[in-house]
Amino acid sequence: MTSLRIVYAGTPEFAVPALRALVSSAHRVVAVYTQPDRPAGRGRILAASPVKQCALQHQLPVEQPLNFRSDEVVQQLQRHQADVMVVAAYGLILPQSVLDVPQQGCINIHASLLPRWRGAAPIQRAILAGDAQTGITLMRMEAGLDTGAMLKMFSTEIGEHENAAHLQERLATLSAPLLLQLLEDLPASLQQPITQPEAGITYAKKIIKDEARIDWQHGAIHIDRLIRAFNPWPVAETLLNGKQLRIWQAHILDQPAKATPATIVHADINGIQIACADQILNITQLQMAGRNVMNAADFIKAHAIIGQRLGA
Repeated sequence: MTSLRIVYAGTPEFAVPALRALVSSAHRVVAVYTQPDRPAGRGRILAASPVKQCALQHQLPVEQPLNFRSDEVVQQLQRHQADVMVVAAYGLILPQSVLDVPQQGCINIHASLLPRWRGAAPIQRAILAGDAQTGITLMRMEAGLDTGAMLKMFSTEIGEHENAAHLQERLATLSAPLLLQLLEDLPASLQQPITQPEAGITYAKKIIKDEARIDWQHGAIHIDRLIRAFNPWPVAETLLNGKQLRIWQAHILDQPAKATPATIVHADINGIQIACADQILNITQLQMAGRNVMNAADFIKAHAIIGQRLGA
């Protein structure tokens, strides 16, 4: 196996396992690109991205350009003399001038089985759609949105109760060995690309906060998927007595809903039961605005809720 000079580009926690794997490999990470530090937390203090924190722990050079529109930024990338650039949830669009810099191109770690769920939020969209499977696709990057040729794939089932946080963590872990396998003989892999089929293309548009509002007129399956897809962000929400109530965890009970949708029909240490359009949803973890996340048993001690209706 030839040792490669690698520029790594990523920002969130999803991109950390692959970076750690590269650091521990025979390859050399010559620079790490990540988004500029952003205000975070209640104090809005500038915080480094998870990828930057990992890079600094391993004493890797860090670059944080706002974009790649200037010649100076592209020239700085050229100075790293990378054989390949590996990109994972970086958050910046790479123009052709950047894609052309590494000798063997740019490889993207994408959290779906392309061509399904091209775009920004493949994990959440897969859960919302009720997909049975998802996975990781390693692809050769080109100017289009996740349109490049596929180099390596790994599929996995989505658990019945799995939320976006758990699925993201699992896919991130799976991506690391898959990337190392690809890099073992990168030239050979690049000579055997698989063109994405035109059939089955879907787009995972960016998540917006308004999508997290629960409409209790929907069926329990739809609402359960929404709760799982939007954990940890933006978190599914409704109203209780006019105040925001965030739903972190729930599951469907196999019993028909006989009350008006959004009605709290029962509550005990096992959960808070809400009537949906068809079945009962049992909430087990929730949070009032400005309060800590609580389990149902603790919540019902502080709130008399039986018979109340959620929502506007």
